[in-house]
Amino acid sequence: MKNNNKEDKNEIYAKLGIDSDVLTCSEKILSRLKERFDAIDETAEYNQLKVLNAMQECHVSESCFQMSSGYGYNDQGRDTLEKVYANIFHTEDALVRPQITCGTHALNVALSANLRPGDELLSPVGKPYDTLEEVIGIRPSCGSLAEYGITYRQVDLKSDGSFDYDGIREAINDRTKLVTIQRSKGYQTRPTLSVDRIGELIGFIKGIKPDVICMVDNCYGEFVERNEPTDKGADMVVGSLIKNPGGGLAPIGGYIAGKHECIERCAYRLTSPGLGKEVGASLNVIQSFYQGLFMSPTVVSGALKGAIFAANIFDALGFPVHPDTKVSRHDIIQAVTLGSAEGVISFCKGIQAAAPVDSFVTPEPWAMPGYDADVIMAAGAFVSGSSIELSADGPIKEPYAVYFQGGLTFPHAKYGIMRAVQQLKNDGLVSVTDAIQKL
Repeated sequence: MKNNNKEDKNEIYAKLGIDSDVLTCSEKILSRLKERFDAIDETAEYNQLKVLNAMQECHVSESCFQMSSGYGYNDQGRDTLEKVYANIFHTEDALVRPQITCGTHALNVALSANLRPGDELLSPVGKPYDTLEEVIGIRPSCGSLAEYGITYRQVDLKSDGSFDYDGIREAINDRTKLVTIQRSKGYQTRPTLSVDRIGELIGFIKGIKPDVICMVDNCYGEFVERNEPTDKGADMVVGSLIKNPGGGLAPIGGYIAGKHECIERCAYRLTSPGLGKEVGASLNVIQSFYQGLFMSPTVVSGALKGAIFAANIFDALGFPVHPDTKVSRHDIIQAVTLGSAEGVISFCKGIQAAAPVDSFVTPEPWAMPGYDADVIMAAGAFVSGSSIELSADGPIKEPYAVYFQGGLTFPHAKYGIMRAVQQLKNDGLVSVTDAIQKL
């Protein structure tokens, strides 16, 4: 029966466009990953229990799932959910709202709420994600922090990815009010920062200027480790609900968790002075916020396995991968340097073809708002733009790297990667046979 089941599975893969070479290569790679996958399952179990405990301690009830409208006064579900987030992240307060439209919006709220004209923002980890450049004013844009007299300073990482502590010490001055630390790599090939490394950096900065606000862009990192940056001294963590913590069910939203005074300022910025957290209806999405959060540790573990599988198979195919196949993982993103625009486009075509939604669509590079180069994005998602679902994207510029993430289940993430390999093979950009012989 076991062999018949395997044959049936292989027949389905063939029906879905995967040939025997790609299937053989994939199975050889996966046979080496059991120990790492077991460790991921252990972390997922820990985080699942952490989320469950928070929901129980905060007395989540069926009445929390009732929608509110209008002003949203006395919204039990909204207020309880924010207590759950504060419990999970071990913070004094949290802001979790559908009115936060995306991760960039959440970051903008956190920054603009806690900075004032004459203050300086410091990034000690190099260039921020592309869409934050216009928020800060690195690239001029209407309403940027620069327009309000807030200056920006940046200290790049060293060539080996380590922190430039001397440069950071020199950059911190009397006007340094807030330090932004991007956990994930963005459209770069630098290392993703572990929670422990973030903690070391925060400790160093606080040792120089104890009252500086340390904010962490936590996108793509939630529940990958057992701790979060707020466990290591971060004053705020910020993220998107259509990434990790939404579990693939949240249709919109973002969160900010941290010290009470920081979150209070964020609430007044999001809504209005004098109103703050008291307004903001949960509409008809609140149940998906709860259920998505509950599912998140398991969904993240599947996406993480997919990223590790991608790293290993593309390394075997001869492409540079970041992170590499051996290092510990601190987010769900896998970068693969394909070396050409054709390679990036081919990879994304494979991911799109593996989607449950719009699999028949061909992705094309285009001038997306907020980016300085054409960007191609592949995502046939149930929630538009959801990057906890199977997706891949990349700018059409040197070094021609593509960034893969997501997959609501590991089998889907696995198939997406196999389909990307198949597309590259079909386009004559890779030899799978050569990789099999080396394995």
